[in-house]
Amino acid sequence: MAKSLETLRRELAGAFRLAEKFGFHEGICNHFSVAVPGDDERYLINAYGLHWSEIRPHNLLLIDGEGTVLEGRGEVEATARNIHIASHRANPRHLCVLHTHMPYATSLTMIEGGRLEMAHQTACRYFGRIDYDDTFGGVALDMEEGERIAEKTVNSQHVDVMFLAHHGVVVSGASVALAFDDLYYLERACKQQVLAMSTNRPLKLIPDEMVRQTASQIAQVQEWSAEQHFEALLRTVDA
Repeated sequence: MAKSLETLRRELAGAFRLAEKFGFHEGICNHFSVAVPGDDERYLINAYGLHWSEIRPHNLLLIDGEGTVLEGRGEVEATARNIHIASHRANPRHLCVLHTHMPYATSLTMIEGGRLEMAHQTACRYFGRIDYDDTFGGVALDMEEGERIAEKTVNSQHVDVMFLAHHGVVVSGASVALAFDDLYYLERACKQQVLAMSTNRPLKLIPDEMVRQTASQIAQVQEWSAEQHFEALLRTVDA
């Protein structure tokens, strides 16, 4: 059953406050969006200028496919409009799109050949679900750059995470809960890897067969687990 606009506002606003709580934010930059069910192209997205810790359901903007504000006060920052509309259009199964410069994930976009390695079970949940844009296209001030970023997910039934060279990550999912759950554990997985790499000892990779098995095990419970995790997290900020 499609969620109501009111519910989507609560979930997305909570995701912003949680992201700030965990240090995923960067100033008043970066952006989250969720597609609103219906025949018309509509999205909820953050207005530029708000700190993520202060975002509440009524602060979110409702925009159309051109980025025109239909409900709410404020404006959509250009890079938010270009990245999110292009991303939703490229892969309609991604109802929620989260873009951050969170530190540990972003650090992997800054090193030559940076990849999330299958060296811990948390990383295994992303096996076969990540793609990498190794070309930095500057700030996405035009729609063409947003479309270039989104291009690798066109018609993809698997890619939910994009690492953007010298930039950050885009994590998408079929719900706010699924997308945020992946965002949370992605930063954990990247942090674990960066800490391990800081020892200057080689990473001990998990054998491919076990990686696939672990990824399959996690996928079997991921939707249920993500909903439970996200609701628990929301209680910590709704209080």
